[in-house]
Amino acid sequence: MIEVVCGIIRDERGRVLAGLRPQGKHLGGMWEFPGGKVDPGESPQQALVRELREELGIEVGVGAALEPVCWEYESGMIRLWPFVCTMLGGEMTVMSHERVAWVGLEELEEFDWAPADVPVLGQTRAFFARDLH
Repeated sequence: MIEVVCGIIRDERGRVLAGLRPQGKHLGGMWEFPGGKVDPGESPQQALVRELREELGIEVGVGAALEPVCWEYESGMIRLWPFVCTMLGGEMTVMSHERVAWVGLEELEEFDWAPADVPVLGQTRAFFARDLH
């Protein structure tokens, strides 16, 4: 099983950051929450900080953990660990994605998401709905 992390990063307008996977790569043309693989000896939180620094040039604080998602792709089984993150600094630079977009919670279904990220959408909406109460 491959351990993978993703960050749900919200901006001041309540939108979340999504990255478009590059054409020609696994799941190319699909959207995902930014993140990547956990390296040996890393905690999921450490991996997420590293991956977001490498992929986007940003520093984040890792907050609440959402429910992990196990998903089987043709290439093997992954366990996706989603975390709510706060952007702390850095200049966002798109390095690993074709592009990124800030997406309103009500617009999430309009995007073609990587299959393992789909269960995270509902968790994300539910998590941020608690902010409204």
